[in-house]
Amino acid sequence: MSPRSPGWLNTLDAMERVLVSDSLVYRYDPEASPDGLRGSEGTFSLCTFLYVDALARADRLPQARYTFEKMQTYANHVGLFAEEIGPSGEQLGNFPQAFTHLSLIMAATTLDGALDRVAH
Repeated sequence: MSPRSPGWLNTLDAMERVLVSDSLVYRYDPEASPDGLRGSEGTFSLCTFLYVDALARADRLPQARYTFEKMQTYANHVGLFAEEIGPSGEQLGNFPQAFTHLSLIMAATTLDGALDRVAH
């Protein structure tokens, strides 16, 4: 599926409606799919960076850039991320989270390439 196909763009819109909160992405909706665990979880850092990548590929560059830059504000003092971001901006779960950092690199590379193409 092309990142600009109507089906994929509809998927991005559905993600925005259901899973995105203040530009950060939850990995699922526990009310719609109860997991049986007590408590709640934060937004999932890997999912947020994958969302940035998808937005950039879909040419939704202002939204991709905003989300990427906002996510940077949740890194710790040396630029590392945890698995999740809690409701008050605290880092939750595994720390540092390797998969989050791989998705950060992928999102940064995709967004940078998309912004370069627009600039030229």
